[in-house]
Amino acid sequence: MMTLLFWLMALGLFAVATRIGCRFGLIPIVSQLLLATFGLPLLMYFWIEPGWQLSGAQLVSPVWLKNLYSLAFALLLGHILSDVIDLRLDRQSVKIALPSFVVPFACGLATAFWLLPPQPWISSLAVGLLFAITAIPVLYLYLRHIDYPPAATRRLVQTAILIDLACWSLFGLAQGSLHLSSLLLPLACAGVPLLLRLLGLRQPLLYSGGFFALLVVAEHYRLNALIVGIGYLLCMAALKVPLRLPLDAAWMQGLQTYLAIPLILTFGIVQINVHSAMNSLDWVQLTALLLLPIASKLLGNWLGLGWAAAPFAGASRWRESVLLNIRGLSEIVFLNLLLQQQLISPALYFMLMLMGLIATLLPALAGFHRIPSIAVPARSSSANS
Repeated sequence: MMTLLFWLMALGLFAVATRIGCRFGLIPIVSQLLLATFGLPLLMYFWIEPGWQLSGAQLVSPVWLKNLYSLAFALLLGHILSDVIDLRLDRQSVKIALPSFVVPFACGLATAFWLLPPQPWISSLAVGLLFAITAIPVLYLYLRHIDYPPAATRRLVQTAILIDLACWSLFGLAQGSLHLSSLLLPLACAGVPLLLRLLGLRQPLLYSGGFFALLVVAEHYRLNALIVGIGYLLCMAALKVPLRLPLDAAWMQGLQTYLAIPLILTFGIVQINVHSAMNSLDWVQLTALLLLPIASKLLGNWLGLGWAAAPFAGASRWRESVLLNIRGLSEIVFLNLLLQQQLISPALYFMLMLMGLIATLLPALAGFHRIPSIAVPARSSSANS
């Protein structure tokens, strides 16, 4: 009963924070991340753990909550992928994604091997991937809420998809080298549309329902949900089957803002053990885990954006470097997966969670609230005449 009351209270706090933030001109995701970064840890430290006698493990243990988390994750990731997946991939996105992935990934590997306590090689690989990851859902929501130009939005989100797909694929291959089923099962799920076509089934609603159902199953059983989702949509696109969302746009946006995002954020935050984290790492390690992922990611983004052409006249390379440093939900989901599989310690979980939230708030802290202006080409003299 106390667990249910906590989750109802948490969702209520996120709703209030979202409303208050709107009055001050903040987009919903920024208000929610501010509450997740500063409000929830204080609530856990001063009230829930000592007063209610509830630990983070107890708060995330109910089966109904895990099922709701899987459903929220599937709705959020499925909606984002349905909007941004595009077979005609922009070459400029590839140019941005390569340095944006390689530079922080190499920095993360170096940090794991030289600065952190000894750990299995797959854990060190996971740290490198966590340095490189970009949050597809939060980046998309942020760009949409500041009315970023559509073409530039598509390029940045496609870049994030390439980076996240590389991260999840490498992790899937690493796990597959230990357990082959962890790689083969997501690929098999992604090929379900081909099976449905072979069976002569052509109803778009059946394909769409299968898409969201498989995302729920993938998250619940800790399969590679991103490979399942993107592979499934690529198969649907090849078969020319349209994806139909389970609810209309207004309902989907409401579920994302007031249920899915708060649930996913809270699910990760409440598992943080601050005492254990602060005592098991020294200050050099703590500082490195906070600063190096952000600095290396900014450097990689900067190099990639310099290699690619500007998306529109007057585009800011610095602005887009900071935007591509957004971590948010993708990193939280990845961290939750690694912690549940005991591939990272609670201390690493805490520091990388804090780093991810700070990196996600950087665009707001840098003042990226206003709509960017797009220069309109001047008319030629012949046109004026």
